Amino acid sequence: MNDRVWLQATAQAMRDIGGGEPRLVLDLDRLQANVRQVCAGQAPDRSLRLVQKSLPSLALLRWLAPQLGTQRLMLFHRPYLNHYAKHWPTADLLLGKPMPVAAAAAFYADFEPGKGFDPSQQLHWLIDSDARLAQYQGLAQSLSTTLSLALEIDVGMHRGGFAEPAAMQAALRRIAADPAHLRLSAFMGYDAQAAKAPPWLGTARAVAQANARYRAFESAVRSSQPTLAQGIRFRNGAGSPTLLQHGADSPLDDLALGSALVKPTDFDVPSLARLQPAALIAAPVLKVADGMAIPFLERASALAARWLPGRRRSVFLYGGRWMAQPVWPQGLRCNQLYGLSSNQQLMNLAAEVPLQVDDVALFRPTQSEAVFTQFGTLWGLRAGRLEARFEPDPA
Repeated sequence: MNDRVWLQATAQAMRDIGGGEPRLVLDLDRLQANVRQVCAGQAPDRSLRLVQKSLPSLALLRWLAPQLGTQRLMLFHRPYLNHYAKHWPTADLLLGKPMPVAAAAAFYADFEPGKGFDPSQQLHWLIDSDARLAQYQGLAQSLSTTLSLALEIDVGMHRGGFAEPAAMQAALRRIAADPAHLRLSAFMGYDAQAAKAPPWLGTARAVAQANARYRAFESAVRSSQPTLAQGIRFRNGAGSPTLLQHGADSPLDDLALGSALVKPTDFDVPSLARLQPAALIAAPVLKVADGMAIPFLERASALAARWLPGRRRSVFLYGGRWMAQPVWPQGLRCNQLYGLSSNQQLMNLAAEVPLQVDDVALFRPTQSEAVFTQFGTLWGLRAGRLEARFEPDPA
């Protein structure tokens, strides 16, 4: 099904289903087709790790996990650590960014033991400097526990982490000297910059460069701390923009993904050309009027509507101001002069487009992580019928 037919069918389905309010819609057929594309060709010794911030719904992640053959998750917000440890006690959790030690302390203060989740084995704290490691060491000693650690390494993104292999040495010595409280379990190196490499370099070469840096970090650990190197359980990296660029020669055995599965517009990149958009915002049409009337510019805007074919009708929607781009009906466009509104957004449209009150306008989110949480329930459609509802994670 091409995108035009898909959009038209989805708009009609959402009108038929009703509900009378904006909805975040997931096309389950397209979502599963993306899952198959991601799984095709993955090496048998490689695992996938679902990124919760990109798909912020425990119910949705539980639906996806068996299809991807994983219970590995990446989380970015401290309260979600406790939420997932409680409600998914068999999951393996990796932090996607370094947390202040106060956040780590809050996790242990709120953690409920006896539910089956073992933080010392299933929760991997991200460490980006020896200074932060010293703080975490103090916390581990005060709690008489062992922390599982992943070292954040800079493979070209330049957003922090250990910049060079030599910069890790103090941290490695600290871990080696305190095995009762600190354990090196993983590396994490994010290479999203490769998807936006300049034309003279290209994504494939940029990924190869990042992989070479990754190998250099691991080689440094094997040379200086061979005992620690033997304890490394996984090597995390990639992310949606570069996920499909990691072939059999990649040093990674733990690939992160999330947004790629629903493909918001920010992920319309050549490296993800094989994947399909699978998420839409469906907004009911509240009002339709001929022409255009901008306050204090009524005559000028009415004249402009006559001369600009795409501005000859005005449409007000239920809701708006989402991080999203209008995609249905074709030609639907925002009116920046009137301004955006989270309540009733004005859109313009050509005269010949048969949009009416109670019809549905569709938008593609530009990203998933900031948009999915704005809707009370994520609606899963299959062949135009509501098949599943996924509640978003609590804020």
